[in-house]
Amino acid sequence: MRRFTPAVLAALTLTTALTAVPAAQAHTARPALGFDRCTAGACHFDVPPGTYDVTVLLGGETASSTAIGGETRRSLLPETAVPAGERVARSFTVNVRTPEGEPTGPAGTPGLDLVLGGSAPALADIRVTPARHARQIFLVGDSTVCDQPGDPYAGWGQQLPQYLRRGVSVANYADSGESTVTYLGNPQLWATVEPQVGRGDLVLIQLAHNDKTTDEATYRANLETLVVGVHARGGEPVLVTPIVRRWFNADGTLNNGTALLVNGLGVDHPAVIRSVAAAQDVPLIDLTARTKALVESLGVAGSKALYLYNEKRDNTHTSVHGATVYAGLVRDELVALHLVPRGTVRVG
Repeated sequence: MRRFTPAVLAALTLTTALTAVPAAQAHTARPALGFDRCTAGACHFDVPPGTYDVTVLLGGETASSTAIGGETRRSLLPETAVPAGERVARSFTVNVRTPEGEPTGPAGTPGLDLVLGGSAPALADIRVTPARHARQIFLVGDSTVCDQPGDPYAGWGQQLPQYLRRGVSVANYADSGESTVTYLGNPQLWATVEPQVGRGDLVLIQLAHNDKTTDEATYRANLETLVVGVHARGGEPVLVTPIVRRWFNADGTLNNGTALLVNGLGVDHPAVIRSVAAAQDVPLIDLTARTKALVESLGVAGSKALYLYNEKRDNTHTSVHGATVYAGLVRDELVALHLVPRGTVRVG
């Protein structure tokens, strides 16, 4: 049974008033929301959609190890060990939206829900306040990126928040089954995301797995439309090549169309994405190359744990472990490309 140690500490008390976000809305003075909104193992905060800073104090009288998740199975804070009798403060920024998971999925529970995890969770205090100047990282993608609603599935975008510190929030608008065609055509998707993009926000775009019947000219034009739309809002588009499928050749390589996302019309999706990124002079995260190198290095047996091969014989969708590893690759690329400051990410 997991241990939950409540110990409200006055030293962490914050006085910032809670109001609806965005800031342009009318301010309604209310106390900062805190520990009284928690029960054993979970906290619920009755807040409207927006972006919120969460500050937690971890630790208890005995040694503890705590992770925090929230909303639709998002990983928000990695497991953190605290020695017996000590307290450690951590903070992160979280996006609250409706629907809370996939844009075409169920609405979910209103407000912000957080869940304690880890081998020996201990929460001493918590405060939730509006994030006034948070930078958003919007995610446009498919089932390999989205906030997957059910175990054992996980998208890399679902795991990315745990690698980011306070001040940067992930707004994951990836949706299962979407291609560039359907993402642009569904009003719940791009038409919902585009107006929210603000100056300086990042928009990571990974769409390829479901463009199985999209011809090259259309695929290229759709990517360009997304890039132009982000620029028009003052945001920064980042094109992301798709994660590989775990589909080995006899020689242990992934050099085939199934693994490398070449569709039935012969459209080499990663190659087109690289070409558009170069032509439009936008940053590129070559996740195809990064995941290919990793999967090949692990080999046929070792790479099974990254995907749902053991659980579902699925070589396309990732496990929680695989999604976490791939999110780490994205984090590394964001830092290497100077898209986020090194001080805003968690390493390890």
